[in-house]
Amino acid sequence: MAKRALNGIEIEASSGNVFADLGLPDAEQLKIKSGLVIEITRAVRRLGLTQEEAGRRMGIPQPKVSGLMRGDFSNLSEQKLMECLNRLGYDIEIKLIPATEPVGRRTVAVA
Repeated sequence: MAKRALNGIEIEASSGNVFADLGLPDAEQLKIKSGLVIEITRAVRRLGLTQEEAGRRMGIPQPKVSGLMRGDFSNLSEQKLMECLNRLGYDIEIKLIPATEPVGRRTVAVA
């Protein structure tokens, strides 16, 4: 990553994955899960659901909804987060294409 100074402060450009920039293990999975959680939070707010209502609709207990709304998604799998989005009215499409590099990547795009 390129570093430069701005007004005497060293600045480093992001790789596009803050989890990787921080050196966290499973950075790619964390990026994907965080994108799903952000969209769940948006949906709950857009629908005007209480945490209790959101939990019933998503099939998870209210304390887990509370955790999600605070950014704690460590106890939920990608699969469960996608199921929650389905239950909040989202279609999920998984598209597989050949990678241009020896190792492929995963991304989440929200329309």
